Amino acid sequence: MKSSLRLPILCIIFFTFSINVFSQQNKIGNWIAYMGNQKINNKWNYHNEIQYRNYNLLGDINQLLIRTGFGYAVTKNSNLLLGYVFLESHPKDIISGNSYKITENRIFQQYINRARVKDFYLTNRFRFEERFFSTDFKTRFRYFVSLNKCLNKKDIVSHSFYLSSYNEIFLNTNGKLFDRNRFFLGGGYSINNDLRIESGFMIQFLPNSNQKQLMMTFVNNTPFNKLF
Repeated sequence: MKSSLRLPILCIIFFTFSINVFSQQNKIGNWIAYMGNQKINNKWNYHNEIQYRNYNLLGDINQLLIRTGFGYAVTKNSNLLLGYVFLESHPKDIISGNSYKITENRIFQQYINRARVKDFYLTNRFRFEERFFSTDFKTRFRYFVSLNKCLNKKDIVSHSFYLSSYNEIFLNTNGKLFDRNRFFLGGGYSINNDLRIESGFMIQFLPNSNQKQLMMTFVNNTPFNKLF
């Protein structure tokens, strides 16, 4: 193993072990995610994503989410995307504590704008969702803003560590306006210019409660011409 990779890999293993122990002791949920965004050409990209969400460390499933879509680059730093989501949720009954299954299918449209503000990477995302349930239909608006800052280099490139934070608010278009708000704080390591690993802590503010989640995300931005 190259010496340049030993320290980040050991740090990731130690951090992952630490948050898993913390999750077990404090009954905090755990989200494991894969985020893929493959550039097809100068204008088009393919987005693919899987999230496995647990009430605890592993085994007590909360949600399984699969998201995919195709995006179009309006400018170098902005993108329009049309996509589809399959979501299987396992909420728990308030009285018995037993879980039951709800299946949801979504169509969504989103606009992303990225900018560099001095040493910070700023991302704004606007997303609108059409949510199809077996006996219901809902729509929802989401606004996401994130800030990343590199720690050991000027830019987030190969072998760089960075801090990451974001906030996302969810607003219903019918019924109660506020649906939820997610705040995340963590860090990441850029394996190379296309692959990154991120870990951190997220708190989800709901109308009547809060949920705390530990998150581990693998990001793959390898373009198609490098894959095939």
